[in-house]
This record gives sequence, C-alpha cells and structure tokens, in this order.
Amino acid sequence: MANLTVWENYKRTMDPQTRDRMLKQYLPLVKNVASRMALGFPKSVELNDLVNTGVIGLIEAFNNFDPARGVKFETYAVPRIRGAILDELRALDWVPRSTRAKSREIEKAVTHLENRLGRTPSDGELAKQLNISTDELLSAIGDVSSATLLSLDELINREDDNRQVPRIETVENAAADNILSDLERNELRAFLIHSISSLTEQERLVIALYYYEELTLKEIGEVMLISESRVSQIHTKAVLRLRAMIRERFAL
Repeated sequence: MANLTVWENYKRTMDPQTRDRMLKQYLPLVKNVASRMALGFPKSVELNDLVNTGVIGLIEAFNNFDPARGVKFETYAVPRIRGAILDELRALDWVPRSTRAKSREIEKAVTHLENRLGRTPSDGELAKQLNISTDELLSAIGDVSSATLLSLDELINREDDNRQVPRIETVENAAADNILSDLERNELRAFLIHSISSLTEQERLVIALYYYEELTLKEIGEVMLISESRVSQIHTKAVLRLRAMIRERFAL
C-alpha cells in the first residue's frame, strides 16, 4: 500500500510513471468492489464491464485524493468506484420498472403487517397479504434482490428545490462541514442500528456476515448450512424491512 510519503511525493512531482505504478497497485481494489456488487446483479451484467467502469471511479478518486486529510486512499476510493458503477447501471436502466414496483409493494406489505402484528411477519403471512402463494413470494423476492442493493440509487425529490436526484447524493456531503448534515447522518445511523436489532436472528446474522465480515452469499450459506439462494432471500427480505422502517421514520 502506498504510504503517505509516496502520496506526498507524487502530489509534489505529478510524475506520470509513478501515477501509472500507483494506479496498477489499486486495480485489485476495483475488482474486489465490482465482484461484491456483481453478486446481486442479473447474469446479463458482466463483471468485466463493472471492473472497467470501476476503473473510471478509481482514476477520479486518484486525481482528487488529498493525503493531507489523513484518510486512507482505499477508504476514499471505494465509494467513488461504487458510484461510477452505479452511474453506469443507472444510465443503462437495468432494473425494470415492474421490479421496482414489486419491491415497493413488498416493502409496504412488510410495514403494514409489522404495524398490525407487532412482530416480523412470516413468509406465509406476507404472501397472504400480497394475495400470492409462498412460492410466488420467494420468486418475487428473488426478482427484487438486485434492486435492493441499489436502494441508495433510487431517485427522490430534494427538499430545497424538489429536483429528483439519486438518494446517495442526499446522504453524502462532500464538504463534510455541515453540522446539520452530521446530525442527520448520526440520527440515521443510530436508527439503522436500532432497526437492525429488530430483525430476526437469522436476518441479523446474514447482514453481519455480508456487510461487516464481507463474506459472499455462497460463503454465508456454508456458514449457516443453507443454500446460497436461501441466503439471498433472507438478505433481500432484511433489506426490504430496513428500507421500509427508514422510509416510515424519515418520511422518505
């Protein structure tokens, strides 16, 4: 990993050979990010395409990185690599409208049942609420699994000018000096932690292994002794529940 002195030397000299050498060093980071994102995407989305797009984000991060801020380059670069990939997918509009609508329908059903029952609804109860069979529910959850991974990419209306922007643009603040924004982020983080605690034990384990331990769905299945497809269903249902709770709490 390039240390601070290397970065400072590069920023001072802007030597092209050093730039190329450092960029090559971070290429595995792009592949790692793209590979994790590809887990929830349709098979029609090629990993190589995601990697190539992610490299654009890497170069942008490389050009804008300021080592004086005391942040590791990897920490700074990952959101920008993801952002470049999401921008490309948004331009392709790979998630059908029917899938987005199905995701919102399941979210609303989960929220309705949790408010009425005071607990997490079973698959059977959720299927009954949606007036479909349990098998149809699991199939629907499979269809929306990739869409839930892009929840921050959903278009919402800004409060200041009512302009539609991706949700992630309203979460990330490049200036990072806005006290109100910091408070809002802290409130959202605290609420998310509280919301995760309300998930079932199985859902919490999947969330922890996927987002904190960074295991793949296949690896989680091996740990939990269940199929990869079942892990995907549990993950999707957990994310839908969290999204529904956040929407209700923050009126999004």
